[in-house]
Amino acid sequence: MSARPFLLTPDLLLRAYRLGLFPMAETRASPTLHWLDPEARGVLPLHGFHISHSLMKTLRGNRFTITADADFPGTIAACAAARANRPETWINHEIEILFTELHRLGFAHSVETWENGQLVGGLYGAALGGAFFGESMFSIATNASKVALAHLVARLRLGGYTLLDTQFITSHLARFGAIEVPRGTYHTMLAEAVEQPARFPPRPDAAALLREFEAMRTEAP
Repeated sequence: MSARPFLLTPDLLLRAYRLGLFPMAETRASPTLHWLDPEARGVLPLHGFHISHSLMKTLRGNRFTITADADFPGTIAACAAARANRPETWINHEIEILFTELHRLGFAHSVETWENGQLVGGLYGAALGGAFFGESMFSIATNASKVALAHLVARLRLGGYTLLDTQFITSHLARFGAIEVPRGTYHTMLAEAVEQPARFPPRPDAAALLREFEAMRTEAP
């Protein structure tokens, strides 16, 4: 990884997120970042997250071990890695460096899914006030990223967050209840959320997590 200095700093990145902007690179090797503020924004309502019966069984089981903030560098590197079904990604080295620094400063978090001691899934994102900006997820084992997402939502609910920004909508996210909102609506939601006090809980009580999972089953449409 190049050690050259970048013009974009963690502070500027957080300011951009506060305004509704987020960066993407065209390719993993691209030296240039582009700022996006799409007309329709993906949002995953924290009190509308859909947990299926099969996912609930997985969450209750002992196949996976779930951690948070245990291996942020490994998680973002796995999200950035090329795979057979995704030969190119938008996470370039600058984004990787910036988010790793945000994590060190307490403004970015990861959720990791482990199987037999191997990192097989996870996600990461930035946090500002009561807003969490989901950036990317990966999975090399069935249901690994779904479990990580469910654990993220439970932690955000426990921590007092009010907004989970997914940037765009995919069929995968839509199955969990993600919706699109107009840019103006998103900006209003964002302005309110970033002023809310919240704390990301990396190691919440297991019973509290289970209560959140059960609540999500009840609340799901």
